[in-house]
Amino acid sequence: MSDRTATAQAIHAQIEPFNKKGIDVTDATTFAGDLEWDSLTVMDFVAAIEDEFDIIITMNMQAEIETVGQLIDAVDKLKG
Repeated sequence: MSDRTATAQAIHAQIEPFNKKGIDVTDATTFAGDLEWDSLTVMDFVAAIEDEFDIIITMNMQAEIETVGQLIDAVDKLKG
């Protein structure tokens, strides 16, 4: 299993409790549009991701991440 696949699986698991609409999550799924998350949900989710991977996602990075795929790539890069 590739690092990206493992990262994707872990992120999908973290999304699940926040996925109130039961959306089928793909790399193209958007947090604001598809999942309809508000800023508080995003902050809770980001904290969960940071804890899961022991990384820090800066506010600038958060502003650029719109899809699940972008988040997976960003986390992979931060894990180094």
